[in-house]
Amino acid sequence: MEPTTTLAVAHRYADAVSAKDFATVAGMFADDIVWHQPGTHRLSGTYRGAAAVNEMIGAQMAATEGTFELKLTGDPMVNGALVSIPVHFSARRGGSEMAMDGVDVLRVEGETIAEVWLFSVDQQAEDAFWSGD
Repeated sequence: MEPTTTLAVAHRYADAVSAKDFATVAGMFADDIVWHQPGTHRLSGTYRGAAAVNEMIGAQMAATEGTFELKLTGDPMVNGALVSIPVHFSARRGGSEMAMDGVDVLRVEGETIAEVWLFSVDQQAEDAFWSGD
């Protein structure tokens, strides 16, 4: 995998998520993508396949009434087919708010995202946010 291709995919992904352009995001996923959503909340788990990942992202956007936001906080870092993206994400849900830093790690195959791992600086706070009614 060319580092420039991996970096270009990472930038397209981050730009699309930041712009809430989820049609573009969905089009970047490999059909057999594996998404590792951390934590112990209702949306945690490993999602397999583009349809399952898109459904989970849709559930996040619905639960937060579209307030979920993600911004890059630094340059993506490439190691072969892997790219680490430092991010800040936030959302509102009911009377709760969440805002924290994290890292998204993508495994890129060709022009698509084949696997995603997400990391939060305060997983307990994120779990509480998504678990609340």
